[in-house]
Amino acid sequence: MLPAAMMAPPLSEGSDCPADVLIVEDDPIIAIDFEDRLLGFGVKSVRTVGSQAQAQALAAIAAQAPDFALLDVELGRENSFAVAERLAALKIPFVFVTGYGTEARLAAEFVKRPRLQKPCSSEALEVALRSRGA
Repeated sequence: MLPAAMMAPPLSEGSDCPADVLIVEDDPIIAIDFEDRLLGFGVKSVRTVGSQAQAQALAAIAAQAPDFALLDVELGRENSFAVAERLAALKIPFVFVTGYGTEARLAAEFVKRPRLQKPCSSEALEVALRSRGA
């Protein structure tokens, strides 16, 4: 059992949107686009990590567990699998985003995880957000 401080915080009352979303994306233009759309959907806080994304994302999760996360699969010379493992261990929902579609090379434990194809429509992003990637 994980300590309460390490579990994802509860969603804001009366909203089907997560209150806090973490974006792990190495392309700043894509990250800004996601952030703008998420805020438009009613998300209260969006945190973005890009450079040295894996280490920064793990530090951001340790500092404050998000309600939901969007993870770019390929982050320059690294991938987001260590971040995905940490989120999964904390039972924090997340969705992979990738420009490689079904050809994206996901680690075996993540092949059934939902993913969005970049560029994704606002409708697809909103569905993933509201359903928590289920």
